[in-house]
Amino acid sequence: MDNGEDLITAQVLADTLGLCVETIWRYTRSDRIPYVRLGKRQYRYNLNEVMQALSGVVKEKNQDYQTEAKTYTYRDYLALPEEPGFRYEVLEGQLIKEPSPSLLHQRISRELAFILISYFRQVDPQGEIFNAPLDVTFQDTTVVQPDILYVTGNQLEIMKKTRIDGAPTLTVEIISDSSRRKDRVQKLQIYQKAGVQHYWLVNPQDKTFECFVLKDGVYSLVVIATDDNVLHHPDFPGLAIPLAELWYDPTQS
Repeated sequence: MDNGEDLITAQVLADTLGLCVETIWRYTRSDRIPYVRLGKRQYRYNLNEVMQALSGVVKEKNQDYQTEAKTYTYRDYLALPEEPGFRYEVLEGQLIKEPSPSLLHQRISRELAFILISYFRQVDPQGEIFNAPLDVTFQDTTVVQPDILYVTGNQLEIMKKTRIDGAPTLTVEIISDSSRRKDRVQKLQIYQKAGVQHYWLVNPQDKTFECFVLKDGVYSLVVIATDDNVLHHPDFPGLAIPLAELWYDPTQS
């Protein structure tokens, strides 16, 4: 078991995997997952080692995975019938089906996209911001639909007629109950492997905004903003994202 700085608490592990803390404690007591004991009822975990131990067991809340052992391709994805209320992605050959986004999710996507469009029109007029649904393909067995993505003016070759074929400079995912593990684990690994330079995670439930940057092939968390703070990113001078505008819900006022 790793005793380094990559160890996380039971609460963080539960949030990442979309499980309740009691389930983590149950797995710990039964030695179902590896852990480090720091003291009485004080435990820490390595995410990768826990995921390996729980391979095939962990499922997201409300997630509807296809059960076939088939490896799906982009061609298979294009042949899928439309189903109102759901959307599909293919993550390294695995077909993922989940509910359509909520109103809050779409409101955050709209407001953040507006901020980014206003910023990049000034600093990169040839670049473009896109909102889901828009397919992004990596090889033949991964098709994702980032909630927001940014393609620079120097990346026009990856813009095809019906999709983005290759790594955008920035992808943004807005976490929902059904996508927590997918966004934090599966998609993070896919974007990292594909060479997406910037990956942002927006969590409306916790009111957090995390910015990862690819360094030497691995994502590093370089900025995290919470609650009603204003996010500033070192790689995008002049960009200011007031989080209060993202969380604003007129139905709650």
